[in-house]
Amino acid sequence: MAKKENCEQLQEEKPLEEMFAELDLLAEKLENRDTSLEDSFILYRQGMELLKLCSGKLDTVEKKMLQLNEDGTFSEFQDELAKRTEETEKVIRSFLPAEAGFAGTMAQAMNYSMLAGGKRLRPMLIRETYRLFDGKEEVVKPFMAGMEMIHTHSLIHDDLPALDDDDYRRGRLTTHKVYGEAMGVLSGVALLNYAYETMFQAFALAKEQDRVIHALRVVSQKTGIHGMLGGQSVDVENDGKPLEKEMLDYIYRNKTSALIEASMMTGAILAGANEQEVSAVEKAAGNIGLAFQIQDDILDVTSTAEELGKPVHSDEKNNKVTYVTLFGTEKAAEQVEELSEKAIDLLKSLNKNNEFLYLLIEKLINRRK
Repeated sequence: MAKKENCEQLQEEKPLEEMFAELDLLAEKLENRDTSLEDSFILYRQGMELLKLCSGKLDTVEKKMLQLNEDGTFSEFQDELAKRTEETEKVIRSFLPAEAGFAGTMAQAMNYSMLAGGKRLRPMLIRETYRLFDGKEEVVKPFMAGMEMIHTHSLIHDDLPALDDDDYRRGRLTTHKVYGEAMGVLSGVALLNYAYETMFQAFALAKEQDRVIHALRVVSQKTGIHGMLGGQSVDVENDGKPLEKEMLDYIYRNKTSALIEASMMTGAILAGANEQEVSAVEKAAGNIGLAFQIQDDILDVTSTAEELGKPVHSDEKNNKVTYVTLFGTEKAAEQVEELSEKAIDLLKSLNKNNEFLYLLIEKLINRRK
């Protein structure tokens, strides 16, 4: 009896392709005139058992297909994503400045931008990379909030008349349209400074102070002249000019990728990852950031303002060079696929496991908004 159950279990573990190949072989034997009647009955029973297992596997696949969302992720993942996004939102809100005193209006402008919604990608990447390396302490929380403040500061300044001159962000009026251009500038600068005030709170939570120092050094480098701000400056300086791929990659890898690199590296560093592991995470994050930005280029020409929550075709109107204008939508999409595969492979090569992180990366890179 036990032997039969073991055989059935082994059969269930086989892939469908192998089962179908066995069915073909059984059919050939049944069709062979040299097969005896007794053997035919045995082969028939084996075939029926195999068919039953195939049918069960196909039912499982069908149920999973019915659970698939439009973006290719499972409903189970979507539920977990909603839960973790809510957790991240609570962390961010717990560090926001009080809207009181003479500088209360600036705090309101800061919070208006911080509470405008969004995917909370960067703080979530900090926490999930931290979990990838078995981190279990509260030390990541100030960095999660601080990173979102840095990102939001860049969005406030991007929307200003001197840069992209956008009136809407995430479906509502941009900060400078509500509080005025001067307060838009000031609240952006204030968020950048407040981000570091917030991240310094990690020292009170850390058992390993050196890790906090290392993480702060990475964040400051990735957000400065050799990172996010450097990328933005080159983007502004070359706005409307023809660009080669090398220059465009520099802009993307600094303006967008640098902050994603900082986020994932921070999570790894705070969890105690070694130098080689942090380097692998940096490379993976660089590919994720580049793929994320190229997907943004694609959405600008394929999506709608309602889906994105911001104007579409803005790149074309502003004569901006993008991966789509250089290579076309199809080639750009191939680059997204290639970069995302490289990123996942790099992370999996670390022999760590966080399936949610891998699914999160795939969803964010292949998003529709």
